[in-house]
Amino acid sequence: MAKHTKNNDWKERLNIVYSTNPDYQYQTEQEEEEPDTPPAAQQKLRVQLDRRNRGGKTVTLVTGFIGTDEDLKALGKLLKSKCGVGGSAKDGEIIVQGDFKQKVIDLLKQEGFTQTK
Repeated sequence: MAKHTKNNDWKERLNIVYSTNPDYQYQTEQEEEEPDTPPAAQQKLRVQLDRRNRGGKTVTLVTGFIGTDEDLKALGKLLKSKCGVGGSAKDGEIIVQGDFKQKVIDLLKQEGFTQTK
């Protein structure tokens, strides 16, 4: 009878055809770990207004965030809810619809982000 182990999942070794060695260990690719999010005081965020490629609409753009996607989305959700508008948070930047530059800077300072421009 064959031994069933946790590491012997067929989905993890789809690209392996066959091995006659019973002691062979399948090598799986390790996922890259996202960097830990540094404390808010160490983040260097840049807040600016942007109109490019947005059909003439003005958005407030927050760039320079370093950390996990979950933390970025949480910060984006906080800013969007406090401003009462929509937007998105992806690829290290937060987009808040509308001209809320000063309000976003004030909210970031309340959250402990000291180095905002």
